[in-house]
Amino acid sequence: MSKYGRLEVEEEVFRLGRDGAELRPFKVSAGVECRGASLGLQRALADFGAEESYQKAAWRVQEHYGLELSASAVRRWTQRHGAALEQQQAAQRDPELPAEAGAAVVIGELDGSLIPIVETGQPGGDRRKARVLKWEEARLALAHPLGSVTPCYGATLGPVTEAGAVLVDCTRRAGATRQTYLHCLGDGAAWIIQQVHAQFGQQASYLLDFYHVSEYLAAAAQRIAPTASRHWLAEHQEHLLHNRLEEVLAALKPHQEGAELADAEAPVRVCLRYLSNHRAWLNYAAAREAGLPIGSGEVESGHRSVIQQRLKIAGAWWRRENAAKMIALRIHRANGDWQTYWESVRQAAA
Repeated sequence: MSKYGRLEVEEEVFRLGRDGAELRPFKVSAGVECRGASLGLQRALADFGAEESYQKAAWRVQEHYGLELSASAVRRWTQRHGAALEQQQAAQRDPELPAEAGAAVVIGELDGSLIPIVETGQPGGDRRKARVLKWEEARLALAHPLGSVTPCYGATLGPVTEAGAVLVDCTRRAGATRQTYLHCLGDGAAWIIQQVHAQFGQQASYLLDFYHVSEYLAAAAQRIAPTASRHWLAEHQEHLLHNRLEEVLAALKPHQEGAELADAEAPVRVCLRYLSNHRAWLNYAAAREAGLPIGSGEVESGHRSVIQQRLKIAGAWWRRENAAKMIALRIHRANGDWQTYWESVRQAAA
């Protein structure tokens, strides 16, 4: 039996290490702490944790590195770097466009999609009994110069004004200045249209996503010409593409349903109202003549690949603050800044 207890041995080892002896605790020589992780391991954990569930990420770490870690360990490190990126993105966000010359035309898109959020009760009680499940809108913005296929992404769980600021920052990173023409697209959500005009004024135009409009037309076509709906739809899509909106409205009016029917049963009336209310943002002829896109499928695809692919996996419910961290992680990866971030972390730790 040693005359030293465990704590006495550890203290003696630290003393010997300070005195220059070769014997040192591993955590001192390796520069790690209890429950800590090297930067390489942290990067692997955040990498896997940003792509799939924390449990599956733990399995991947074991498969590739032979390290048996819990899902909570993966979650802890993933969220830690997500929080750092969230703060970094907020600090670097610039809601003002520079004055100097930049890209001639920048495409901007903005859209929202719902993600699952869970709220629990206050500490001290049974928080599970006070749990509330709801859906909140994650707002995604993207921008790129005309002709580019590499967008700059930004996202927020904040209010619509913050989404507008995110869109401005995306256009700035895409090369927009105060002299740039901004061609913005999206669906008919009032908050998107309002933010485009509030943030850019006369510098930007807004165009309603043509394929979103076509969904309203297609529903009306089924009611008006059920046996020839494709032909009717194609004909009136062509009218819209050539800015002949009045012809489309004239074709819809004789078939609109009565007020006694709910909107769900009145596709013609709904389409007529939608086109009438959004007539200011249907200038497809000018956009096509200028070689500009008429659909916002890019941002809708971005929602699926950047946000929904991780935050809407089966069974996942997120605390709001953790969802924001994960969104920050995935935005950084989508923007191609992953390597840059870890280089900065490594330099800060040196």
